[in-house]
Amino acid sequence: MAGVLFEDIFDVKDIDPDGKKFDRVSRIFCESESFKMDLILDINMEIYPMDLGDKFRMVIATTLKEDGSPDDGDWNPQDTGPNRSDSFEYVMYGKVYRIEGDDDSPRVAAFVSYGGLLMRLTGDANNLHGFELDDHVYLLIKKLAF
Repeated sequence: MAGVLFEDIFDVKDIDPDGKKFDRVSRIFCESESFKMDLILDINMEIYPMDLGDKFRMVIATTLKEDGSPDDGDWNPQDTGPNRSDSFEYVMYGKVYRIEGDDDSPRVAAFVSYGGLLMRLTGDANNLHGFELDDHVYLLIKKLAF
């Protein structure tokens, strides 16, 4: 799909292992099923509660437009056309602020800030090749019934 940087199914393995720091936000630790990626994500539990063992589909995309054409990052309530967010329950918009990796290891970490809610996605560099420093991206999540 055009505009999609990453997509996989994740399992929630731990929540706030270092203790809860904020009332409404928790840090979830997850592992992906297909690509064996590690995900650490701050999520607003008041808006979108998550529990240990939950499975969810996560997509990281550069645009919400289904055809992959770029958008300006502004939400427009008059824009009634279909978009990626229609099939998801939780959406955030943020900026890639750091990419880490060393030459000795095939693993890379991409860091994104969604208005202060942080994400670290770590795994094989081949799965993160589309991430560029200072890019704006959308994170889309939908829980799966199993």
